[in-house]
Amino acid sequence: MDEDQLKEKIQALKSEHHAIILAHNYQKGPVQDVADIVGDSLELARAAAETSVDAEVIVFCGVDFMAETSAILSPEKKVILPAGDACCPMAEMVTADEVRSARERYPDAAVVCYVNTTAEVKAESDICCTSANAVKVVKSLANERVLFVPDRNLAAYVARFTKKQIIPWEGFCIVHDLITPDDVVRARLLHPDAEVMVHPECRPGVIDLADGVYSTSGMIGRVCNGDKTEYIIGTETGILYRLNRECPEKTCYPLSPRAICVNMKKTGLPEVLRALETLSPVITVPEEIAGRARKAIGRMLDVP
Repeated sequence: MDEDQLKEKIQALKSEHHAIILAHNYQKGPVQDVADIVGDSLELARAAAETSVDAEVIVFCGVDFMAETSAILSPEKKVILPAGDACCPMAEMVTADEVRSARERYPDAAVVCYVNTTAEVKAESDICCTSANAVKVVKSLANERVLFVPDRNLAAYVARFTKKQIIPWEGFCIVHDLITPDDVVRARLLHPDAEVMVHPECRPGVIDLADGVYSTSGMIGRVCNGDKTEYIIGTETGILYRLNRECPEKTCYPLSPRAICVNMKKTGLPEVLRALETLSPVITVPEEIAGRARKAIGRMLDVP
């Protein structure tokens, strides 16, 4: 089947199975086209929690921890991850046992886990956060010390905006950590009139050179509503498809062409179609873990 035929078949099966398709901003363009909702981790977490009662199936076009979050927030629905092997290396940089051990070392610290973690780690945490709300989440806590897992770069970014002691885990996003200050200098030379925006998962030295720091959906809002005509985008390159579609009058350049998440790119239209045909692979989380993780995610969603 060609692309149009694949999309038509997907839409028919989506209707037949009462399914909703969620896709992250880093997904391939054609996958974004068939999605009901495209967004960042916070938007998709809220979407999973608020999916229509008529939806019986959630097809999550992203990576494993995102599908797990959907399964935790919508336990009555069947959650499908089209690319069953699409993982997040950063999420694998911390385990539940390691969090329990860290709690013993820092008994007075609140544990804040980035949503880019496994369900087991979320279950051991006090509250979750995303790149869009990490600062607000940390400021909402009464604790003066915060153990922040697993992203050291996001932890360093949050530390800029609070007097709390942030204890960072030594994890990182392998895509954003590849971006260097030299990339920013080079991009400015190529596009001197462009505004440089970067993701808070980038290294501190990169953030120091940027004009602004935004989550992926924050970047989209900034580009579409900003007064500049050119923007340099410091995050995974998949976001450029949505930017070009929603803000066609603006010109966006990737800060680094190397910023490609191979796991996000494992999902294509054939995988989405196969998932709807077979209603697999199904992502499940044991309720003993899901119940505790749900509390941490719920606390995050309650932060205004």
